[in-house]
Amino acid sequence: MLIGELSTASGLSREALRFYEQQGLIRARRLANGYRDYPPEVVTLVQYIRTAQQLGFTLAEIGDRLPSIWDAPEPGPLLNQVLASKLGEIDARIAALQTLRQTLAERVATDCPLHTRVHQTA
Repeated sequence: MLIGELSTASGLSREALRFYEQQGLIRARRLANGYRDYPPEVVTLVQYIRTAQQLGFTLAEIGDRLPSIWDAPEPGPLLNQVLASKLGEIDARIAALQTLRQTLAERVATDCPLHTRVHQTA
């Protein structure tokens, strides 16, 4: 399938597909005329990449994990493990943001937000 056909089938621009190829996420062979020729399963692969990005994965993370998932005889358990790991990362970021929010809220409640509130007992 030529890049235009892959673009139509995947909903991605030709530039995005070329970028994915530069990043090593997808591969094409070159025809005699220099055109890229993608195998039909690249459509599924591109859809996986787009879904992974929507779930918060970076292209680097996708590229690191993609070969083992794609080549696994049964990718489901491995994919679940990767998703669970990402969920843990997101939960940790949420907890850190909640702590940051609490600290900011405490500083906003002081006369001078640059100084931490000192609790005095009288």
